Amino acid sequence: MDQINIEKSPRVGIAEALALAIHEHRLAPGTKLGEDDLGEIFGVSRTVVRAALQKLAHDRLVELKRNRGAFVAKPSVREAREVFEARALVEPPTARAAAERATAEDIAALEKHIDAEHAAIEAGNAGAALYLSGLFHLEIARIADQTTIAAFIDQLIARSSLIIALYWQRRNALCESHAHHELLKAMADHDGDRAEELMTSHLVDLHTSLDLRNTQTAPRSLREALEV
Repeated sequence: MDQINIEKSPRVGIAEALALAIHEHRLAPGTKLGEDDLGEIFGVSRTVVRAALQKLAHDRLVELKRNRGAFVAKPSVREAREVFEARALVEPPTARAAAERATAEDIAALEKHIDAEHAAIEAGNAGAALYLSGLFHLEIARIADQTTIAAFIDQLIARSSLIIALYWQRRNALCESHAHHELLKAMADHDGDRAEELMTSHLVDLHTSLDLRNTQTAPRSLREALEV
């Protein structure tokens, strides 16, 4: 049986692989992460798997339930609202700060993110496109040079990925939205007011695309979700 190669330490490699699968919506919220199954897939011991799951639990991507095991976290409707309310508070002023200090190299980096998003959409990979969309927002926080806020935004975007997997009702919005292009232009123009305004409307649009009711997501096998 083929085993997945893990670079660096096994624990970090497994945690990174699982986090990516969660962000790309290959592992749905509520999916059970069996230690034996993961150990077989990655070719490592249960001890190594357990350490990786502990790290993901610390990052709030995984929930550890007593006597039941580990599961991909499944945010509630209340948390979904709170996460997007928090993003609406911190990301617009961060976009303003980024626009005011963006360099030509920063703009080029954002352009690459948008190109990668479009390539994922054209390939029919909505999960990868959403993951790249999150990286676009993190790049804006990096450009703003606000380390503490960037770390907070990182956590919010990780939760948003799970929330979108559960509650998103307008998947064609990926193709319809030009918000990132408009944000890029505002930053290239160093227009802080416009960047803040656009980020606000973009987050409102994301929030309104959610169907905030209890939703069941179809399960998927671990091996299928973690294929590389």
